[in-house]
Amino acid sequence: MPVTTPDGAPRAAILTVDDDPGVSRAVARDLRRRYGERHRIVRAESGETALDALRQMKLRGELVSVILADYRMPEMNGIEFLERAMDV
Repeated sequence: MPVTTPDGAPRAAILTVDDDPGVSRAVARDLRRRYGERHRIVRAESGETALDALRQMKLRGELVSVILADYRMPEMNGIEFLERAMDV
Protein backbone atom coordinates (compact mmCIF):
# COMPACT_ATOMS: atom_id res chain seq x y z
CA MET A 1 0.00 0.00 0.00
CA PRO A 2 1.59 3.35 -1.05
CA VAL A 3 2.21 6.09 1.48
CA THR A 4 -0.17 8.98 0.83
CA THR A 5 -0.54 12.67 1.66
CA PRO A 6 -3.47 13.93 3.77
CA ASP A 7 -5.46 14.46 0.56
CA GLY A 8 -4.83 10.85 -0.54
CA ALA A 9 -2.19 11.50 -3.21
CA PRO A 10 0.88 9.24 -3.21
CA ARG A 11 3.85 10.74 -1.33
CA ALA A 12 6.91 10.85 -3.57
CA ALA A 13 10.31 10.47 -1.91
CA ILE A 14 13.13 12.92 -1.41
CA LEU A 15 16.36 10.92 -1.21
CA THR A 16 19.40 12.36 0.58
CA VAL A 17 22.91 10.90 0.45
CA ASP A 18 25.72 12.05 2.76
CA ASP A 19 28.48 9.95 4.33
CA ASP A 20 28.64 12.14 7.46
CA PRO A 21 25.94 10.75 9.81
CA GLY A 22 25.45 14.08 11.62
CA VAL A 23 24.98 16.02 8.40
CA SER A 24 22.75 13.27 7.00
CA ARG A 25 20.46 13.38 10.04
CA ALA A 26 20.35 17.20 10.05
CA VAL A 27 19.46 17.40 6.36
CA ALA A 28 16.75 14.74 6.73
CA ARG A 29 15.33 16.49 9.83
CA ASP A 30 15.15 19.85 8.03
CA LEU A 31 13.56 18.27 4.94
CA ARG A 32 10.99 16.42 7.08
CA ARG A 33 10.12 19.63 8.88
CA ARG A 34 9.55 21.51 5.61
CA TYR A 35 8.37 18.78 3.19
CA GLY A 36 7.40 15.79 5.34
CA GLU A 37 3.67 16.21 4.94
CA ARG A 38 3.82 15.80 1.16
CA HIS A 39 7.06 13.80 0.70
CA ARG A 40 8.66 10.77 2.26
CA ILE A 41 12.27 11.53 3.27
CA VAL A 42 14.72 8.69 2.62
CA ARG A 43 18.24 9.00 4.05
CA ALA A 44 21.34 7.07 2.97
CA GLU A 45 24.93 7.34 4.19
CA SER A 46 26.66 5.99 1.08
CA GLY A 47 26.15 5.99 -2.64
CA GLU A 48 25.73 2.23 -2.74
CA THR A 49 23.11 2.27 0.03
CA ALA A 50 21.24 5.01 -1.81
CA LEU A 51 21.31 3.02 -5.04
CA ASP A 52 19.88 0.03 -3.18
CA ALA A 53 17.11 2.25 -1.79
CA LEU A 54 16.34 3.56 -5.29
CA ARG A 55 16.15 0.01 -6.65
CA GLN A 56 13.71 -0.97 -3.89
CA MET A 57 11.56 2.10 -4.51
CA LYS A 58 11.51 1.31 -8.23
CA LEU A 59 10.39 -2.28 -7.54
CA ARG A 60 7.54 -0.96 -5.39
CA GLY A 61 6.55 1.58 -8.04
CA GLU A 62 7.30 4.53 -5.76
CA LEU A 63 8.10 7.98 -7.12
CA VAL A 64 11.23 9.98 -6.32
CA SER A 65 10.90 13.76 -6.62
CA VAL A 66 14.40 14.89 -5.67
CA ILE A 67 17.82 13.38 -5.00
CA LEU A 68 20.29 15.40 -2.90
CA ALA A 69 23.84 14.04 -2.88
CA ASP A 70 27.01 15.15 -1.14
CA TYR A 71 29.82 15.56 -3.65
CA ARG A 72 32.70 14.37 -1.47
CA MET A 73 32.03 10.81 -0.35
CA PRO A 74 34.41 7.85 -0.16
CA GLU A 75 34.22 5.11 -2.82
CA MET A 76 31.72 7.02 -5.00
CA ASN A 77 31.50 10.80 -5.26
CA GLY A 78 28.19 12.61 -5.72
CA ILE A 79 28.51 12.94 -9.50
CA GLU A 80 29.25 9.23 -9.91
CA PHE A 81 26.30 8.43 -7.68
CA LEU A 82 23.91 10.65 -9.65
CA GLU A 83 25.10 9.14 -12.95
CA ARG A 84 24.40 5.65 -11.62
CA ALA A 85 21.10 6.76 -10.06
CA MET A 86 19.89 7.96 -13.46
CA ASP A 87 20.32 4.40 -14.75
CA VAL A 88 18.02 3.10 -12.03
